[in-house]
Amino acid sequence: MSVTSPFVASMHVAIGGALGALARYQVGRGMTAWLGPATIGQFPWATLAVNVIGSLAMGIIAGWLARHGDMGSDQLRLFIGVGLLGGFTTFSAFSLELMVLIERGDAALALGYALVSVLAGLTALYVGLIVMRIAA
Repeated sequence: MSVTSPFVASMHVAIGGALGALARYQVGRGMTAWLGPATIGQFPWATLAVNVIGSLAMGIIAGWLARHGDMGSDQLRLFIGVGLLGGFTTFSAFSLELMVLIERGDAALALGYALVSVLAGLTALYVGLIVMRIAA
């Protein structure tokens, strides 16, 4: 694995993140144009697509990095795994972490992580909405 300075590492993440966020926005626009605003308003198709595409891409990059090791892996991991896919969807990181727990044989821990992540995330979102409604 090559050594990357903190500044260069941060730039890999920042540039990848900007490109990932732009890609996410464009997927949303494209799916709205393709399916129509009414369909997109009924179900979050664009978010589902981004999460699935991001998870597939995370699997591909994680598998490639595991197989090819030191071939610029630190820069690729930061640019694609943390930056690009992090800006595109954080669900891909969640999927990778969950799969690592499953492959390690920690099925109960994986199930707990999945349940807590979803339930805590929904609860935190709800609390945030309530706080803002009370503050209004």
